[in-house]
Amino acid sequence: MQTNPTQALASWREEKRSAWLYRIVSDAESGSTRQVLFLELARAADAQAGLWEAELAKLGMPVPARFTPDLRARLVARLIPRFGVRPLKGILAAMKVRGMSLYHAAPPHGTPVNLEQMRGESHKNAGSGNLRAAVFGVNDGLISNASLILGVAGANAGADMILLSGLAGLLAGAFSMAAGEYVSMRSQREFHEYQIALEREELDQYPQEEAAELALIYQAKGIGAAEATRLAQALIADPDRALDTLAREELGLNPDELGSPWGAAISSFLAFGIGAFLPVLPYLLLSGSNAFYGVLATAGISLFGVGAALSLFTGRGAFAGGMRMLLIGAAAGTATWFIGKGMGVVLG
Repeated sequence: MQTNPTQALASWREEKRSAWLYRIVSDAESGSTRQVLFLELARAADAQAGLWEAELAKLGMPVPARFTPDLRARLVARLIPRFGVRPLKGILAAMKVRGMSLYHAAPPHGTPVNLEQMRGESHKNAGSGNLRAAVFGVNDGLISNASLILGVAGANAGADMILLSGLAGLLAGAFSMAAGEYVSMRSQREFHEYQIALEREELDQYPQEEAAELALIYQAKGIGAAEATRLAQALIADPDRALDTLAREELGLNPDELGSPWGAAISSFLAFGIGAFLPVLPYLLLSGSNAFYGVLATAGISLFGVGAALSLFTGRGAFAGGMRMLLIGAAAGTATWFIGKGMGVVLG
């Protein structure tokens, strides 16, 4: 692949920055098995920087006499000793610091020890994650809009005003959730795509160096040196699987989580809207005090149902989960009702 001088110099600086940060991370992991891993990764990054130095020499470009870390790298280097590596793993991955998968929760059955396990591990929780997000979206809409309606009702507003407030809360909340989810998913997708593109480029340019880094990470996870090397070499032989595994193990990314920003936004809008519509429904079907009591009943039953559904993901009993969510929603609704009551007195 043809490389221009600007790209080669940028790649050299990137590798030198990675090596510099690896040593900062290694110091933060002093006394642990990770310390050795990150020192080895620093040496590997220096070696890859050497490859770019050779490329620059071929292109007739001078190599900088010394590497000077940029402002962002210096800031992250100051944060690592204060907060540790785990809270900064996303930032470090974006700055091409490998091995961040070591800071993720271990899979339920331990570290994969063969190619089939590595391939199959990624698809286990994709569907349950989407369902969990949908349930939380319904819960957010339900609690926020029920609380809003109870607060307005507490201020002795008329039924028309309560209904208008509920519908406004539904639309404002749903659009806000959709916009936030779109921005979040778009940013995550761009981050993943950029990192995976870098990994693909490096895999094409120096596959054996990538295999060596991957073997080091497997050793840090407890796999023997010979077996780690064998697995890494076998993966590198299959470019598609190698890219997927390198993204997971070196960067701590999951290529399956790229998702669609528009899909996430629409799903979030609908989930929040469904939850927020439930406490509005009694004011569409009933009148007077019956509508108010209908909100209490609808919100209470729905909150219990959402809590019971969430118990599928938490491992708690369905009744306990339902009661916990009911109590949380009741506390939020009661607080906003009293606040609305007080404001109604003051403003009335």
